[in-house]
Amino acid sequence: MKPRGPTLLAVPALIAKKRDGRALTDAELEAIISGAVRGTIPDYQLAALLMAIVWRGLGPRELVTWTQAMIDSGERMSWKALPGPTVDKHSTGGVGDKVSLCLAPLCAAAGLYVPMMAGRALGHTGGTLDKLETIPGFRTALEPAAFRRVLSQAGFVLAGQSARLAPADRLLYALRDATATVESIPLIASSILSKKIAEGAGALVMDVKVGSGAFLPARSRARTLARALIGLGGRLGLRVRAVLSDMDQPLGAAIGNAVEVREAIDVLRGEGPADLRALTVRLGAEMLVLGRRARDLRDGARRIERAIASGAGLERLLLGVRLQGGDPRVVEHPERLPRARRQQVIRAPRAGVVVRADAGALGRAATLLGAGRLRKEDPIAPGAALMLHAKVGGAVARGDALCTLHYDDPARAAAAAPLVARAFQVGARAPRPVPLVLETLGPVR
Repeated sequence: MKPRGPTLLAVPALIAKKRDGRALTDAELEAIISGAVRGTIPDYQLAALLMAIVWRGLGPRELVTWTQAMIDSGERMSWKALPGPTVDKHSTGGVGDKVSLCLAPLCAAAGLYVPMMAGRALGHTGGTLDKLETIPGFRTALEPAAFRRVLSQAGFVLAGQSARLAPADRLLYALRDATATVESIPLIASSILSKKIAEGAGALVMDVKVGSGAFLPARSRARTLARALIGLGGRLGLRVRAVLSDMDQPLGAAIGNAVEVREAIDVLRGEGPADLRALTVRLGAEMLVLGRRARDLRDGARRIERAIASGAGLERLLLGVRLQGGDPRVVEHPERLPRARRQQVIRAPRAGVVVRADAGALGRAATLLGAGRLRKEDPIAPGAALMLHAKVGGAVARGDALCTLHYDDPARAAAAAPLVARAFQVGARAPRPVPLVLETLGPVR
């Protein structure tokens, strides 16, 4: 990447400029990204600039230039030789959200190519890469040549971000995670889209979570992020469709890593929790419409349901696992996945109806058990998990199981159990049902 601006920046002056609410020029923004990647701007100055952006934001022109510079900081993949459209899906992160694991092979079976770059656990939200790595031998780190081979043969790929694609994002994200500058809508939008455009996606469906287990709990903030992604994508030539979905309670029944792989396989077998299957079908339909492989959402949903019923989605997962070095026997026999040695059941303190199953609290409890990371360097316990036996609206008797903790370390379970117990609220009357999909924004085709 060659900066068009000065090579030696008066960085403190640029920090002050943004701090005071003034716009940075294209040359200044390009030189900042170049300096970050080349290591000529120290982390403490980048961190100060990121905090100034959190406070002052980036204008539309600034955001386009900033994101384009992040894309240009590395390689950009092209899929023009593929015989079908490339459409990706990205989630802002939730609790029990294993949709990508079943969605990508289903969309591949329905005629799309899905070049999905996934992430690891962040805070109380799970990571797709951590889940996949519970499959023995599965490789999430793929060089571009291997990425291309898997995508062309399986129709989808689930891998981590390559060091060669948008390296500026890798560097800046690590700084944001360490300096409380993650929750900035311009920085979130540029991080997501720089990776998606660099990976060569032709269109993107965004699953923007709303509720206690979401990264941006307030619906208004989630809608603002969705609009920012749609607008920025449009200016950079990427069609983006945003789906706002409920994350006040976990998605499905499994929260963890190996257990979520098992639950995704259940969906591909035509089983699994109703809410997980419904959201998978809806997002798949959105992807097929955006990729012009379905006339409308109804047609798209029929195509996804057909891929489930025929077993075509399961066959695609089997092929993808094999191509990425994983043990394909796991797909046919999920009981081979890791399991924790111990269990503890949290029971209903009274009879009634579950009126709350706090996704944020349950996600934090799963992290305490070892399903996520308290620090970036922490190892993941692949079998650590929560299994829900009751969801919001479900009737329970006194002493009925609400949730089972799966763990290896008793000290971790002792810390997590009270959090799980407090996450459930049992009342006398069922709350009004909340739709799984709250609203959609962006171009239909």
